[in-house]
Amino acid sequence: MIIPFEFDFKNPDYVAAFQWRLNRLEQLRKKPHQFDALKIFYRDNIAQFITDWGTTYDPRNVDRGLPAIVPFILFPRQEEFVEWFIERWKNREPGLADKSRDMGMSWLTTAIASSVCLLNDGVSVGFGSRKQEYVDQIGDPKSLLYKVRKFVSNVPQEFRGSWNQKKHSAHMRVSFPDTGSIISGEAGDGIGRGDRASFYVVDEAAFLPRPELVDASLSETTNCRIDISTPNSMTNPFARKRFSGKISTFSLHWRDDPRKDEEWYRRRCEYLDDPVIIAQELDLNYSASVEGVLIPAEWVNSAIDAHIKLGIAVSGVRRMGLDIADEGRDKMGAAGRHGILIEYLESWSGKGDDIFKSVNKAFMLCDLLGYDELYYDADGLGAGVRGDARVINESRKIKLPVFPFRGSGEVIDKEGDPFQRSRELRDHKKGRTNEDFFKNMKAQAGWALRRRFQETYRAVVQKMEYDAGDIISISSALPESRQLIMELSQPTFSPDNTGKIIIDKTPDGARSPNLYDAVMIAFAPYKKSRSFWDVQ
Repeated sequence: MIIPFEFDFKNPDYVAAFQWRLNRLEQLRKKPHQFDALKIFYRDNIAQFITDWGTTYDPRNVDRGLPAIVPFILFPRQEEFVEWFIERWKNREPGLADKSRDMGMSWLTTAIASSVCLLNDGVSVGFGSRKQEYVDQIGDPKSLLYKVRKFVSNVPQEFRGSWNQKKHSAHMRVSFPDTGSIISGEAGDGIGRGDRASFYVVDEAAFLPRPELVDASLSETTNCRIDISTPNSMTNPFARKRFSGKISTFSLHWRDDPRKDEEWYRRRCEYLDDPVIIAQELDLNYSASVEGVLIPAEWVNSAIDAHIKLGIAVSGVRRMGLDIADEGRDKMGAAGRHGILIEYLESWSGKGDDIFKSVNKAFMLCDLLGYDELYYDADGLGAGVRGDARVINESRKIKLPVFPFRGSGEVIDKEGDPFQRSRELRDHKKGRTNEDFFKNMKAQAGWALRRRFQETYRAVVQKMEYDAGDIISISSALPESRQLIMELSQPTFSPDNTGKIIIDKTPDGARSPNLYDAVMIAFAPYKKSRSFWDVQ
């Protein structure tokens, strides 16, 4: 997508944007036949149409001395969402998008629907929400169809054609006379009971009071259902679909918005003043209200670029952790660690592949990125990695040390302290040992990762003293960092029948967190005396 003028999202110059539109419109009207060619172009470039001619409405702008109606100039992640949305429609498949609060998603989805209906013949779009006033209430800016009418009425006449709001807009319905397309709305349990739809958007799907009724209705209404919502715990169909691995998903996090930064986040946290609301509505944390979350979302957020925030020069071990998956819904995951820094992340599907190829890929990544050792999940499917690694190493002049991580295995340093208390405190108060506290190595490694995030939170947020080797930092530049951030707060912990800690990585049937696993393996505690040659 092209923004044909310089635009600063934090300090927007809307006058310049409007002036560019007026100048371009003036030139186009001198050669009106160009509009037909543009319409053909925009059919396959909806994001460009929105940026070139769309508007949005925000009454809060008036407080800043800006107009309430402004050009709808998409930032990069919004453009990606438009492309993802259109791909779902053209492929006739469902999709699910979760979002942070105040990301303009309602305006974005209504702009997409309006643009598609203006530029394509015979399209039928449905919008549904849990309450009627959220779908359509005349004069209420929060309602979805109000946004449709506002968007359409403000595009140039050459694109909206003979559309007239009084003639072509009724309650819960907006029609497009020149294309024969239509947008309709429904609410409550009646969502999906109307006509067939080219695509159907369910707004705030995680908050539907009776989602099973909506699921049944929409199953016969459209092939392309797009669920959109902020998270609302793990105990609803929206969350189960989100982590099922069976549906295409898209996340729009507040960090994707160029208008927002850490200072904005800090102010919002002070305003909301509720860790559960902050975690769900800003941080996309589905487990915010779940008891026993292993790594709370606020700890995870504090670790983003923590090495920069704390002024730590990164050094130390260069290690890759590899999580193994089969050809099912789970993915392979690889995480590269340089000292305290997570500097590399990648996940890939094992479908149509075999584990040997993935192990070979991990070797190549270690060579390219300079990792000195590879640790892999040796349970289950990973049991064969040892043989694959030996075969690959036999053909290499320089061997790559490869070690197994056995989550089901026994803990290390059995007499050690799970809380890493000082020796003086241990001697004064005899506490539980690692062997007493953890069920297995998976629990011990997960707890060690939890402790790193806790120490990071104390250092970054609470300004407490810290040991630079005890914290952890997530590079914000990583393409898959958003997915990792979500996965880190998915596992839960609880005591088993003997009182030992066990970790559940997939509560409520969630998808296995492959990136979490890879990071956990990369940062897991290992025997200091371990030798590469001992495991070959």
